[in-house]
Amino acid sequence: MKFNLRSLLPQNPHTYVGSRLARPLTLLVLLPVVVRSCIHLFSADGGAQSIAGIDISVAGGSNIVALFHQWGAIQLILAALLLVIFFRYPGFTPLVLLTLLADPVMREVAGKIAPVTAVGTPPGAALNTPAFIVVLLLLLLSLVERGGKRRV
Repeated sequence: MKFNLRSLLPQNPHTYVGSRLARPLTLLVLLPVVVRSCIHLFSADGGAQSIAGIDISVAGGSNIVALFHQWGAIQLILAALLLVIFFRYPGFTPLVLLTLLADPVMREVAGKIAPVTAVGTPPGAALNTPAFIVVLLLLLLSLVERGGKRRV
């Protein structure tokens, strides 16, 4: 088993050489990212109170909701871009996974800088570590070269 870090930026982005299992599983990781983005963008409270348990009845609560909507918009743009790259350039699957891996890491950093006060543990916080582990394993799978180049 050999890890090829050059797969992150392959010379031919149309050719994917990693584990065949990594691509369909990556798609299964990308779909909840799209759903999460849509919830933040389109739900009445942006998911701030209904999902994350943040009290929006406080002064500035409408700003909290607005920030959640804006966050959802940015997440949706990123998710759409990652999906385009994923389908159009299979060779960039490791790069897509590296980008997805940055999400739980940066959430953790942001949470340490400014912790969120909520009624319970928001799903994003509860799922950070499992998401990191799953995406890291997928990234490693995508970097493993298996018996020559494959066109996917």
